[in-house]
Amino acid sequence: MASEPAADDDSWEQAEGIPSLSDPFIQKYMAGRDALVEQEKKQRSDRAFRENLSPMAAEACSIVDQIRFEEQQTLWTKEYEDSLVSQHVDVFPGMMFSLAKDRMEKSKLWQIIKRMPKGTLLHCHLEAMVDLDWAIGEAFATEGVCIRSDHPLSSPAALLKTGFSFTFSKTQARDNVSIWSDHYTSGALISIATAAETFPSGGRKGFIEWIQSRCSITAEEHLAHHEGPNEVWRKFLSCFPILGSLIFYEPIYRKFVRKMCKQLLDDGVYYVDMRAAFYTPYRCLGQEEFDDGYINMLDHMEDEIEKFKASEEGKDFWGGRMIWTTVRAFDKRRVIESMKQCIEMKLEFPDLIAGYDLVGQEDMGRSLQDLAPELFWFRKKCAEAGVDIPFFFHAGETLGDGDSVDENLFDAIVLGTRRIGHGFSLYKHPLLIDMVKEKKILIESCPVSNEVLRLCGSIMSHPLPALLARGVPVSLCNDDPTILGQGVSGMSHDYWQALQGWENLGLAGLGSLAENSVRWASFEDSSAKEWVQDIKDGTMGKGIRARRLKEWISRWEKFCAWIVDEYGVDENLDPEE
Repeated sequence: MASEPAADDDSWEQAEGIPSLSDPFIQKYMAGRDALVEQEKKQRSDRAFRENLSPMAAEACSIVDQIRFEEQQTLWTKEYEDSLVSQHVDVFPGMMFSLAKDRMEKSKLWQIIKRMPKGTLLHCHLEAMVDLDWAIGEAFATEGVCIRSDHPLSSPAALLKTGFSFTFSKTQARDNVSIWSDHYTSGALISIATAAETFPSGGRKGFIEWIQSRCSITAEEHLAHHEGPNEVWRKFLSCFPILGSLIFYEPIYRKFVRKMCKQLLDDGVYYVDMRAAFYTPYRCLGQEEFDDGYINMLDHMEDEIEKFKASEEGKDFWGGRMIWTTVRAFDKRRVIESMKQCIEMKLEFPDLIAGYDLVGQEDMGRSLQDLAPELFWFRKKCAEAGVDIPFFFHAGETLGDGDSVDENLFDAIVLGTRRIGHGFSLYKHPLLIDMVKEKKILIESCPVSNEVLRLCGSIMSHPLPALLARGVPVSLCNDDPTILGQGVSGMSHDYWQALQGWENLGLAGLGSLAENSVRWASFEDSSAKEWVQDIKDGTMGKGIRARRLKEWISRWEKFCAWIVDEYGVDENLDPEE
């Protein structure tokens, strides 16, 4: 049946008795409905931040909302020509990260997010913070760097999965045997230049592409969600020994630490809490043998961070500290040995070591409940040594609901963790949500990581909005950018994804997340009581946390002024202009 002519719509509606939106009782319904929406928003974790926006910041937030809306109508449609259209992939805002990344980086929102002062980075793993292209170039330029493999890399299957690593030696390199042939002896050292030149598929260029594919989760692997988390975790974990072996040689490592700090600062990150598994051995300049322990590694890290802070290019960098981590799959003896090392390093580097954590796939590792005896032993030994090493536990990085992995959240909170890494499954636990809020525990959320490691299909199905709506304090983190595909842009990809994916967030919500990162950073040692009080006091406190918060707020206001100046009312919002 044909629809009624447009000109007759009003008379037809009146004849049918359909009320108008302007009718008083419909307006009353709308007012009640809007009041309900506003009532819920009062529970959000970013409410106070929004209520205290300056007029300049409020205008900047409105401009960003407008740009976001315009780009959703233009950049994120099939009418925008690019390779995705030719592949018949549906294009929409908030689509899967590996598909969206190139288009994301062409947007005005990207230029804005790149300029945003993001505060601090509270959850990242040292080995996966490498600018891989730069590190490979350094390996070629550094005398004595070699490659070794567990088995001959002579077949497509071996190239795909056989373990290999980089190392240093001036005396043991063998160039008369190819690592790509069946005649290669397991563990033999081949100079990186020789290995690259003789790579069977494309020489040096092909060799570099192969290294890159073995040190990152490819777009194809990211998109294969039907394989489940365990399969992608196997690839994920295999990247760390390779990356660690590439950078844990003093000449490269020192440059890497400086470069990491510079790239973070360029992305608006002024401080970083790093984690390292302390699994890959370290080697000092020119030494043929690996170090016994990690004193030199930590000494060189502390030295390079301080040098960067003292330099002209690093004068705005606040610094970085290390959360010591143990692989959660280790048996009791190896866990205890790692804990002993942690205490020794805290005594040696009191300003560098900030806390303790356990890392690795939660689904396949030991639960915190199972590790309770070792954790209580660790507390006792810390007390005996006169050191306080707080917990910053990974927990809830799982799809489980009520299993031992999901219940790591209970143990993390009861054991006094100051922050929770990921907390992906926390939204399923209303009691724990209330406890996290009461105890001032921050969630270190890593949206891109959770997607690439197959906990959610895209940013649109990530549970973080549920936590924000319930008033849980959260910061955004990049976790493992080398492996996960973000590259060298610090935290901009995670910030952009959150802004694009969640209607309730906006620039004000992003600002609140950045402020949280400063409020919950472990700038210096403090007792549990001092920690909570400092967080509550915020800018009204008297210590370093209050000072850093004031510095961040100043940078936020300048950033908002730049948005208004750059993208104000006269700006053409066409993304192709």
